[in-house]
Amino acid sequence: MDEVKVYVKVEVNPTESEEKVRRAVENLFSNIPLKLEKSGGGNFLTGEAEGLDVLSKIYNMLRRERIRDAARAVFFSRLEGKTITFYLNKQAAFAGHISFSEPTGESPLGPICVRIKCEKPRKLIEWLAPKHSE
Repeated sequence: MDEVKVYVKVEVNPTESEEKVRRAVENLFSNIPLKLEKSGGGNFLTGEAEGLDVLSKIYNMLRRERIRDAARAVFFSRLEGKTITFYLNKQAAFAGHISFSEPTGESPLGPICVRIKCEKPRKLIEWLAPKHSE
């Protein structure tokens, strides 16, 4: 598959531990270096990495939790050009699960924002969340 770039951004609220937010992201993504940045009056953990291996944990979670069809629908609905943007629940990620979220209002502590850029995003979606057939 062509070059894949993954970008992650998540707010660290004043009531949260940076280490716990970091662990939530690391539960979902392999080998993504995170750095703390101040932006717009808040603190954010941001990271970026390249390659399919970054998505290996999500790949496995979608199968283990049997939510490929739901994930596929989210990925296609959030596809714009060569970018897939979606949001994941921070608390579920901390517990080692994957749960899709809306950008605002749904997750009280705010979601994990994920952007994936690649030349052939439809092919990437087919790999990450193939159509379920039984």
